[in-house]
Amino acid sequence: MGEVKIIGENLENIPWQDKPSGFNHVIWRHNENPIIGWNPTDKLCRVFNSAVVPWKDGFIGVFRAEGRSGKPQLVLGKSKDGVKWELEDERIHWKDEKGEEYEPNYSYDPRVVKIEEDYYIIWCVDFAGAALGLGKTRDFKEFTRLENPFIPFNRNGVLFPRRVNGNYLMLSRPSDSGHTPFGDIFLSESPDMKYWGKHRRVMSSGGDSSWWQSVKIGGGAVPIETTEGWLLFYHGVSSTCNGFVYSFGAAILDIDNPARVLYRTRDYIITPEKEYETKGFVPNVAFPCAALCDAKTGRIAVYYGAADTFLALAYTKVQELIPYIKTNSELIYGDNIEYR
Repeated sequence: MGEVKIIGENLENIPWQDKPSGFNHVIWRHNENPIIGWNPTDKLCRVFNSAVVPWKDGFIGVFRAEGRSGKPQLVLGKSKDGVKWELEDERIHWKDEKGEEYEPNYSYDPRVVKIEEDYYIIWCVDFAGAALGLGKTRDFKEFTRLENPFIPFNRNGVLFPRRVNGNYLMLSRPSDSGHTPFGDIFLSESPDMKYWGKHRRVMSSGGDSSWWQSVKIGGGAVPIETTEGWLLFYHGVSSTCNGFVYSFGAAILDIDNPARVLYRTRDYIITPEKEYETKGFVPNVAFPCAALCDAKTGRIAVYYGAADTFLALAYTKVQELIPYIKTNSELIYGDNIEYR
């Protein structure tokens, strides 16, 4: 096998810290985490589970934010370095494709991806229950909300960064109306971002050795195209006598048929250990939502929500992570076939 590479654009200004001396694991945390803490503005109390993309000479993000009402909404933020953020207090406002107001009741856990000329935003929305909202923008000033892709109940929508075999692809996690005690990752296709079908189950929760993902799993950051397949960060949930614990791992999906899992980590790569991950509004949560990558160096910066209170950052390199996934892999029945 030749050197593993990212297929994509260079990002010379990617946020980065070298691996600490003597540190042996494949992914390491930013040494000044969290990058966004309690009460980052006068009106926002908690910001977490957020999505970041390159923008002009810096970065822009769509952030899950909650004020004193406790109702989650999406706000914009901008940064020169991807670490220090200037957040807007006003939530994002939406219009439909006819230009009429189309505002969500609540919005949380966004993902953002550029596909062709548009930046697509997918998030969890109220649609007579938790469902997926979908919208787009080109300038992060005007936002067009599209039709909801699925009926309730569904969460953790993640779009692929390009069409595959002519269609747009979206990962999602069908759920229920509460704090779902089950959940697998599914893949759906669309020719036009409006009509979705050809549904396939991609990955299941559980595994003989993987108790960290025994209750449910969900897609995390936008998949990264590599020479070995699509690299997907995803979260897994275990149940303890003290409640759910959210950790995250990584998988490699077939490049031409991402319904097939080639490898997935038996062990988590990050689990709540630091105080900002174990203590907060919802303790014991590490929840990935975005990843920046630099094709030239193989560097990857992963943004993840911590304890439903903070935004944190971790680093890895594709040259280290992919071989780790392959040697630490345990598939579950149905992972490596087109399950339909």
